[in-house]
Amino acid sequence: MTTRRGVEQIAVMPDGAATAHLLRPKLITVLREGYSLGAFRRDLAAAATVAVVALPLSMAIGVASGVSPDKGLITAIFGGFVVSALSGSRFQVGGPAGAFIVLVAAAVAQLGLGGVLVAVFVSGVMLALLGVLRIGGLVRHIPHAVTIGFTCAIAVTILASQLKDLGGLTLSAAEPGPVIPKLLALAGAARSFNPIAFALGVGTVAMIFLMRRIAPLWPGMLMAVVLGALVALGLHLPVETIAARFGGVPAGLPRPTLPGLSGEMILRSLPTALSFTLLGAVESLLSAKVADSMTSRKHRSNMELIGQGVANLVSACFGGICVTGTIARTATNIRAGATSPISGMLHSIFLLIFITFAAPLASYVPLASLAGVLVAVAWTMAEKQEFVRLLRAWPTASVLLATFGFTLVKDLTTGIIAGCALAALLAWLHRPTPEEGV
Repeated sequence: MTTRRGVEQIAVMPDGAATAHLLRPKLITVLREGYSLGAFRRDLAAAATVAVVALPLSMAIGVASGVSPDKGLITAIFGGFVVSALSGSRFQVGGPAGAFIVLVAAAVAQLGLGGVLVAVFVSGVMLALLGVLRIGGLVRHIPHAVTIGFTCAIAVTILASQLKDLGGLTLSAAEPGPVIPKLLALAGAARSFNPIAFALGVGTVAMIFLMRRIAPLWPGMLMAVVLGALVALGLHLPVETIAARFGGVPAGLPRPTLPGLSGEMILRSLPTALSFTLLGAVESLLSAKVADSMTSRKHRSNMELIGQGVANLVSACFGGICVTGTIARTATNIRAGATSPISGMLHSIFLLIFITFAAPLASYVPLASLAGVLVAVAWTMAEKQEFVRLLRAWPTASVLLATFGFTLVKDLTTGIIAGCALAALLAWLHRPTPEEGV
C-alpha cells in the first residue's frame, strides 16, 4: 500500500508541475510533506554558506546603489526572509541584487532616500498584484535575446559604477548616472587616481576568481574582503573605508515605519516603481527558473511574484531597498545542499546575528575591496559566450543589440520595451502565410 501510494504521488506530481498554478508558498508544501531534523541540518549548513556570500555582497550593493552598506544588509535580512517564507520556489534566496544598482542609484539622486522607499513600497504592491492576477507566466515569455541584452548591459553599467571606488578617484561634483557622462567625468578625475586603492581592489577580484578555481566551496568573496580589510588596517594604507564615508555600520535594527506615502511622492516615484517592478519580476522568475533547471522541479510563478511583492513592502518599511530573487545566491543555496525555503530564512537570521553583534567590524572594510566584489559580480553575470552566439543570426542579433544599446544609453525599461517590440515585429514579419502553413 505504501509503495502504491508512493507511485501514485510520483505519477501525479513528480516535480511540482501539477501544483505550479497554486497561490501557495512552497514552505507550506514542505511542512505538509513532513520536515525532518536531517533536512533542517542540511538547510542550516546551506544557510551558513549563503550568508557568507551574501554578507559582503549585500554591503557592496548598498554602497554602489548610493545608500549606506547597512541598507543592503537590512534588505537581505527582512526582504530575504520574506522572499523565502512566501516564495513559489523551494530554493529561492532573496536580497539586494546587482541588477538594481543603476536604477536605485539614479532614484536616490532624483528622489532622495525617502522617495526610493516609496518607490520600493509601490513596486511591492505592483508585484503582488501581478501575482494575484496570474501574470507571472507571461513575464517568463520575454525573448531570450532581450534577457541576455539587458543582463549584459546591466553588467557593463555595474562595472562602470565601480571605477570611482576601484581607482580611489575624487570627483569635484556628483558622479553622473548615465554610463557615457560617467566615464567622461571619471576620465576628468584621472589625476586623483590612487594606485594603492586600485591594487587593493584588483587584488580582491583576483582572489575571488582564484578561490573559485582552487576552492569553489570556500567563501571566496568574504575571504577576499576580510583580507583586504586586514591589509589596509595592518599597513595603514591611505584608502577610503566604510567608516570614513558612512561612519560605520550601525549595530541593531531600525524600527519599522511606513514610507511617506503622500500622493505627490507616489506620483513622482511611479516611473521608478514601474522600473523596479519590471526588473524585479524578470529577475526573480529568471532566478526561480534557474533553480528549476538545477533541481528538476517547477516553481509557482504567480506565488513567486506575490512573495517578492510582500518582501518589497517589508523591506521599504525597515528602510531597505529593492529585494528580489538572486541567481548567484539561489544557485549557491542549491549547491550547498538546501532542501527547503527554510534555508533562505535561516540565511537572513545569520545576517541578523552579524548586524546585531559584529557590525562594528564592517567599518574597516575598504571601499576598493567592495568595488572589487562587484567587478567580479559584473564579470560573472555578463553572459559573454551567449552574447556572441546570439550575434550569429541577424534577427536575434538585432533584438540583442537594441536591448543592450537602449539599456546602456537610456534605461532598463526602455531597453526591454525596445527589445520586445522589435522581437514581436520580426516575428510578425516572418510569420508563415496560409499557403506556407498548408
